[in-house]
Amino acid sequence: MKTITRLCLIILLISLSTTSKAQILISLLFGDALNTEEIEFGLVGGLNRSYWLDVDESSGLNNFNLGFYFHINMFETSYLSTGVLVKSNLGASGMPTYPLGNPEFDEVFEEAELTTKLSYFNVPIMWHQRFNNRFYLEGGLQLGLRSKAYDYFHLGDPAIGGEVDYKRDVRDDYTYFDGGLLGGFGYKVQKQTKSTAIGINYYYGLLNVSKIPDMKIKNSSVYFYVKIPIGTNKKEELPD
Repeated sequence: MKTITRLCLIILLISLSTTSKAQILISLLFGDALNTEEIEFGLVGGLNRSYWLDVDESSGLNNFNLGFYFHINMFETSYLSTGVLVKSNLGASGMPTYPLGNPEFDEVFEEAELTTKLSYFNVPIMWHQRFNNRFYLEGGLQLGLRSKAYDYFHLGDPAIGGEVDYKRDVRDDYTYFDGGLLGGFGYKVQKQTKSTAIGINYYYGLLNVSKIPDMKIKNSSVYFYVKIPIGTNKKEELPD
């Protein structure tokens, strides 16, 4: 009961934090309290390359992600894997720009490249199955709450020997919620119940996140991550 109470308290504190740095600091301070025999708690971070489904003229966008995770033991080698990516971007690049109604601006950026970056708080909810306590498979859902959305107009202008950029807030063009399927595999570096792990997950969005008329957009992303448990007993070894 104490563990559940602590877990709820940490999630509440992290949810109320206004920056990812504050959220990660809270995670580090309370790591020892959250790691129990039934629960593994730690930090997760890495790189992801995001894409837009159903938008042929778009290309991938590289992002950095950071958050925390929980592995909750359900059976001997089966876990419920969840947590929150507090810094997680999705979106796409390589698209043509659009006019904004200013003739001078539209002329300058007519040949520019458009990148759209959507910032989310992403929550994975997956079944996590381990094999020989080293390799594991996991799969389930990911739910997202959008916080920010920006369009970036980028033009490499040879005439001036430099680059021209413009950033536009487009939160009103995208829905607040996203959701889809998430799954992948990973490898635990040490043969312990709780140890550093590396892995790959793929996210396939099921919801149209666009509010732009006649434009359908679904997010997708490949995640390359490292999971580092906080406050664990590093000497723990499983029997062969």
